Amino acid sequence: MIKHLKPAVILFVILTVLTGVIYPAVVTGLAHLLFPNQAGGSLITNSEGKSTGSRLIGQPFSNPGHFWGRPSATGPFPYNAGASSGSNLGPTNPALVDAVKARVQALKAADPDNKAPVPVDLITASGSGLDPHISPAAADYQVNRVAKARNMDPQKISDLIDANTESRQWWLLGEPRVNVLTLNLALDAIH
Repeated sequence: MIKHLKPAVILFVILTVLTGVIYPAVVTGLAHLLFPNQAGGSLITNSEGKSTGSRLIGQPFSNPGHFWGRPSATGPFPYNAGASSGSNLGPTNPALVDAVKARVQALKAADPDNKAPVPVDLITASGSGLDPHISPAAADYQVNRVAKARNMDPQKISDLIDANTESRQWWLLGEPRVNVLTLNLALDAIH
């Protein structure tokens, strides 16, 4: 029995060190060497060098002078990267219907003059609950509210949205999108 157990234990230890220590260390080292920004979390820093957030994780904005992102279904607080998940509520679930109705009402209350249909990404959470992007339509929907709150020309804000709209990846994958954090930082920089 020991004759069979000894090679199994030795192989277990070798594979554990190889796949649990050496391989992750090499991959992490290469990532930091070849892609330092992405490996570091794609952090955005302000002029003082202080981190203001990540390009990869949404943040809650509630000030009417800022653009608002997608709702987050993470708990116990919104955009909790340690608890990434969707709401898991189906389209016929009354709780989801009530949540969507409440979000529509909140958006209409924040901008009562806006009679346009509310874009779906402003009232539904993403699968991860951490999505940092909104569609250009969702950004356009918020232009008048942000312009009023900041006493700015709406066209200037629309131009800022255009400047901060990311195109499809490799001109093929995904949809055009706007990173809410970078858009709000650009907005704060000019006003």
